[in-house]
Amino acid sequence: MPAAKANCAAMDQNLPADLAGWTVQTPLAAAASPAGLAKATITPGKAIAGDLPQTSTVKFVTQPERPGGSVSHGGMFELKIDKAGTYLIALGSGAWIDVLKDGKPLTSTAHSPGPACSTLRKMVDFPLEPGRYVLQVSANADAKLPILLARRP
Repeated sequence: MPAAKANCAAMDQNLPADLAGWTVQTPLAAAASPAGLAKATITPGKAIAGDLPQTSTVKFVTQPERPGGSVSHGGMFELKIDKAGTYLIALGSGAWIDVLKDGKPLTSTAHSPGPACSTLRKMVDFPLEPGRYVLQVSANADAKLPILLARRP
């Protein structure tokens, strides 16, 4: 644990309003193929405790830029966006993510670490319009990964 986080009295306390959903994580299994996406939907504002299969068993929509090695974990989730805006995807690790629309990767607009005294490790922003997207996760060391999709204020 980094020294700054070791000095924190309470982790994940006092998170900004757009990250408040991080503290309650609902288990959700990642899809290992596009056919399973409907059962792996992430709702904005609600964090999940993602269960990821080994990357070697996943049939990604598009080959990830960083797929990870043979012992890494990955998977896919569906994102349903009702309102246009900038959305952040917060992760509890440094896993690689791609957000796809119609099978094509979108360009992120910002990257940052999570807030001090939090278990959020990585945050990536994407401008999203209403519709359905695919979140591909790859190169994660562990089979579990906390994820939060949140609309920026």
